[in-house]
Amino acid sequence: MAETVKLMQGNEACTMGAIAAGLDFYAGYPITPSTEIAEICAEELPKLGGRFIQMEDEIGSIAACIGASLVGRKAMTATSGPGFSLMQESIGYASLCEIPIVIIDMQRMGPSTGMPTSPAQGDFMQARWGTHGDHPVIVLAPGNVKECFELTFRAFVLSEKYRVPVIVLADEVIGHMREKVVLPDPHSYRIPHRAEPDSPASYKPYAADPDGGVPLMASFGKGYRWHCTGLFHDESGAPSGKGSVADTLLRRLDCKISKNVGELTDYFAENIDDAEVVVVSFGASAMAALSAVRRARKAGLKAGMLRLKTVWPFPDAALKSLTAGARTIIVPEMNLGQLALEVERTARKDTKVVKLGKVNAELFHPDEVFEALLEAF
Repeated sequence: MAETVKLMQGNEACTMGAIAAGLDFYAGYPITPSTEIAEICAEELPKLGGRFIQMEDEIGSIAACIGASLVGRKAMTATSGPGFSLMQESIGYASLCEIPIVIIDMQRMGPSTGMPTSPAQGDFMQARWGTHGDHPVIVLAPGNVKECFELTFRAFVLSEKYRVPVIVLADEVIGHMREKVVLPDPHSYRIPHRAEPDSPASYKPYAADPDGGVPLMASFGKGYRWHCTGLFHDESGAPSGKGSVADTLLRRLDCKISKNVGELTDYFAENIDDAEVVVVSFGASAMAALSAVRRARKAGLKAGMLRLKTVWPFPDAALKSLTAGARTIIVPEMNLGQLALEVERTARKDTKVVKLGKVNAELFHPDEVFEALLEAF
């Protein structure tokens, strides 16, 4: 087989990317604007020998995905803001127990029920800090339909490699937009697989190099007996109340992500080498921003664009390096300045950061970003 060209919706591309990565279990609850993902999984997974379950709510959905992952399935769920909030306790459990799962969050206006069919990017900080305690997390942000396919596939690769929940943070515009997508030859996909032990003898489910090591993961039902608990635990999985055990475990969990930031960092940059003003954005907001930057370049202004595809762990080193020559950074986002806070923390102290927040349930128009560029020059 060869490459195929399809007109695809973002939600469809996320689903196809997951299936290409070996998705064989989906549990979810319908919620705008992610419902198409559940619908396509319900239709396609049974054809491939996979399982689809519509759960009673989002709490049950992510709990079912955790159980499926423990028996060796590649598991995913999809939701939006209110459902994402309900999932946070289980995301914390999966983080501490090092259970690979993929969660797609198609953001919409909030808080609460908000405006279910309108775009927003208010879950940026929640994706990182929504669950209690210190916990590792990887969050990818597609900026177009093709990246919905690519980054969902990558989410499975990273989840299986690092034994960690991975979140695909998109938004209503990205999820419902349709674009021409060139899909690679299916035979070229390298389906990710977690590292498994060779023998049940003396297996310890959380034994790993303390310097960010990732333990081997045995699937339940294959002759391995191990304890999986949300309590702090030692290498065997046995609960422990010792401070030293908790300290060692939390530091290893943090290190397995923090020491690999270079590998995890992904971004799109254009006209940034000589840029005096850089626009930093993600998701759907970055589409309007890129149009404005290109218009500014045609007008002779030294504007550049940086669109983040990995938003957590935050790419501090890349952002600092790529914006080193800029006197101003403009941050358009559909919230009141969540990404801008990280940009302010990371950028040079003498670089001005302009927060361009929008919470009126509308996508940015390129003119809005262009006007901000003109003011900056």
